[in-house]
Amino acid sequence: MNKNLRVPVIAGNWKMNNGPAAAEKLVHEIKPLAAAAQCEVVLCVPAVSLQAALAASAGTNIKIGAQNCHWAPSGAFTGEISADMLKELGVPYVIVGHSERRQYFGETDATVHDRTRAALDAGLKVILCVGELKAQRLTNITAEVVRLQTKLALEGVSAEELVERIVIAYEPVWAIGTGLTATPEQANEVNALIRQLIAELYSNETAAKTVIQYGGSMNDANAGELLAQPDIDGGLIGGASLLAQKFAAIIGAASV
Repeated sequence: MNKNLRVPVIAGNWKMNNGPAAAEKLVHEIKPLAAAAQCEVVLCVPAVSLQAALAASAGTNIKIGAQNCHWAPSGAFTGEISADMLKELGVPYVIVGHSERRQYFGETDATVHDRTRAALDAGLKVILCVGELKAQRLTNITAEVVRLQTKLALEGVSAEELVERIVIAYEPVWAIGTGLTATPEQANEVNALIRQLIAELYSNETAAKTVIQYGGSMNDANAGELLAQPDIDGGLIGGASLLAQKFAAIIGAASV
């Protein structure tokens, strides 16, 4: 991390876990543990738990995020939630393009772009996920895949929007929920690649200010080593974010 240029962001992705009662309980457990955090703390919770999490986190340094939003402001999209609805609810963050959305629900680079644009237009902050499959890493096309995903997602996004309202999360798909983790050097290499692409698309200054997380089985045991890398500015945390003490340890590693 380079705290002179970027504020690290530790974001928990609860995935399909914790209804309203459980969400309220876990937020209350995390609140005192995160009170002295020297980083941005975000909890991305299931849609049904957003109101409970917002109420439980009110007046604290914890921000609440949704796990997805639709690209249209309204319409015949049964089961979807628009960015404007999230904004009205008071939700400041949303995850877009998570690998599970791509794998199970037909997300494409085009829809990731459209959802990102809709979230920005609604005034939300976006955690934009990019990353390669195991087969793509084994065939040495990680750089091509991640560059393409990032470039397409950022089409039409201004430098100001990128710096102020987008966090890029590099999540190697082969390390999501598998217990496998990229080595600190592997993770930093791809984060640095993304930063170089941003320099090409925008400027060196924009690249230096862009927050780029690592998301791929980061936990309390490996967070310190990963966050010590110069281009890793926080983490998108899955399983470890469901346990207050483990999540707090990661926050602590980012607050050093």
